[in-house]
Amino acid sequence: MAEPSNSKKLESVAPHTDTDIAVAGGGVAIQSTAQTDESLGQNEDFEFLFTRDIEFRQETIYFIVVDRFHDGDPDNNQGPNAELYDPSRTDWWKYWGGDIQGVIDKLDYLKDLGVTAVWLTPLFEQVERLVFEKYAAIHGYWTKDFKRINPRYIANDDNPSLFQTGETVFDRLISELHKRGMKIIIDIVCNHSSPDAGGIKGRLYDDGKLIADFNDDVEYWYHHYGDVVNWEDEWQVQNCELAGLATFNENNIAYRNYIKSAIKLWLDRGVDALRVDTVKHMPIWFWQEFNGDIQTHKPDVFIFGEWIYSNPDDGPSVDFANNSGMTILDFGLCMAIRQGLALGGGFEMVQDILDKDYCYDGATELVTFIDNHDMHRFQSLNPDPDILRLAVALLMTTRGIPCLFYGTEQYLYDNTNADDNPYGNNDPHNRPMMTRWDTDSPIYRVVRSLSGLRRLNPAISLGSQWPKIVTSEVYSYVRRYRDFRCFVIINRSEETIKLEEVDTELPDREHTCVLTRRKFEVMDGKIYNLELEPKDAVVISHMGDRVQGQTIVRAQLNGLATQPGEAVVVIGDCPELGEWDIHKAYPLEYINSNTWFGEIPFNESAGKVIAYKYAVVYRDENGNVTRLPARENLVCRRWLLAQEGVVKWRDRWAP
Repeated sequence: MAEPSNSKKLESVAPHTDTDIAVAGGGVAIQSTAQTDESLGQNEDFEFLFTRDIEFRQETIYFIVVDRFHDGDPDNNQGPNAELYDPSRTDWWKYWGGDIQGVIDKLDYLKDLGVTAVWLTPLFEQVERLVFEKYAAIHGYWTKDFKRINPRYIANDDNPSLFQTGETVFDRLISELHKRGMKIIIDIVCNHSSPDAGGIKGRLYDDGKLIADFNDDVEYWYHHYGDVVNWEDEWQVQNCELAGLATFNENNIAYRNYIKSAIKLWLDRGVDALRVDTVKHMPIWFWQEFNGDIQTHKPDVFIFGEWIYSNPDDGPSVDFANNSGMTILDFGLCMAIRQGLALGGGFEMVQDILDKDYCYDGATELVTFIDNHDMHRFQSLNPDPDILRLAVALLMTTRGIPCLFYGTEQYLYDNTNADDNPYGNNDPHNRPMMTRWDTDSPIYRVVRSLSGLRRLNPAISLGSQWPKIVTSEVYSYVRRYRDFRCFVIINRSEETIKLEEVDTELPDREHTCVLTRRKFEVMDGKIYNLELEPKDAVVISHMGDRVQGQTIVRAQLNGLATQPGEAVVVIGDCPELGEWDIHKAYPLEYINSNTWFGEIPFNESAGKVIAYKYAVVYRDENGNVTRLPARENLVCRRWLLAQEGVVKWRDRWAP
């Protein structure tokens, strides 16, 4: 049985827990037919691709601009060029001293906050010159060498080369994160290198060796079409320059091999996930090749991209999310929360976005946020700390993977340029230095409580979302998965609001709010005479029974439109799937009109090859199958289940 040399053996997969690494698609792509399990193990003609996938939907991401977080090692502040460092921290365009040691120093703070994954701005070696005699590459997006670490972020005696075998502060960061059960996400840039800096543009190095130069591009590593002029022209967006940045020529195989080999070096040092910059500026075929190669190299990597201002009404961004091999940052929901809460547009704007979740094959895996390093901080739109608290509560309980911009839990924002802009701190002033580390701020407590809840209650991370009340001032919804429930209601107004009854879907008994510890009595699934205080948020969790099994398959089906009363089931040739008996098939859960999902436990069939397919059934009020509207039009799907652990299937209905 052949497998990639970098992949672990199936037997090494840990038993099922909420944080287990998963095995996508059952772990195997079978290239030809076989009669017995034994023949699979003995026939060298079979090639298997063992794929594992970290389950990121239960994570809480914290996004750090490394230079502006914490200075843990003052000795590295001046870096290779002291001109780029400002010790007074008044020049917003220069380095202020934050580094990797600073992140390590604050890991316990982040762990206590509830952060489970830390996303860092790019760590690649940067251009050590001022661009336009003003701008240093403090953000990390003007790369000089993708195979070296920015020396400003590591110890002076660390070797920045990723080929060296000695431990650096970067390796210690990964070790300390993993020791705490936390993951690391690095920001990568495949679209461009650097802009013109004193006549030098796009000089690219391979571990210190010059391999390309925009101004002497004899091997065509770069496009040379000038800046984008028409942002509605897809060809220009994908081939022309973004603000003068030297844009790579993805048609050049030497470039593609270089960038993939560089990212693999970072993954080999222990990186868990990738955030990919400016994905809309390269064609989707490049990303399909890139993701296929990267995920073959390290199958348990989670990848999400930045398609700026993506939304469900934007066809190209939706196509990218569904077909590129990675998920994306959810700009549509971000803008709706900012406009609906911060700017007073109302909760209807939020629900309008969520109503279109069917556009995405993986809406629950979109990475959600309320601000970032490229836009005004939320409090620059609305400085009210209570409105920010409500926005964070919404972010942490709605569908998707929440990402918090550094300092949000400390109300960090700076309106230095407010006189020039009515909303204040856009780039670079949205990147102040972190100065407070209060572990008892209201938002810190909200994030800590709700991050823990996301890990415990799969309704929030995996389940569907059902609106109950949607008005400008009040928003209520229920997250639902199996017999798990999470009820949320938010009042953003400055008035006390009384509601005669609110449907919660909770069992009848007294329940306690996760955030405030207030008690609420539920009768007939409803709270009667509910009184919401001004700028109030109530979150109530009801736990059910987790699926237990030697191997758990998280099966997701897309591309099927069902009718009211219909349900999707999985049938197959094993006991867990009913041995082709439709009455014993395993039911999936409705997530939205494009997605059915369920966790299927396997014990007897764990470690074996199984055959399965999907079917649509109609059940009566007692759960009995009374009608079989459709079966998939294919022979069957065949997979080798992992011996233990978590398996991910991502399938599309075969009509």
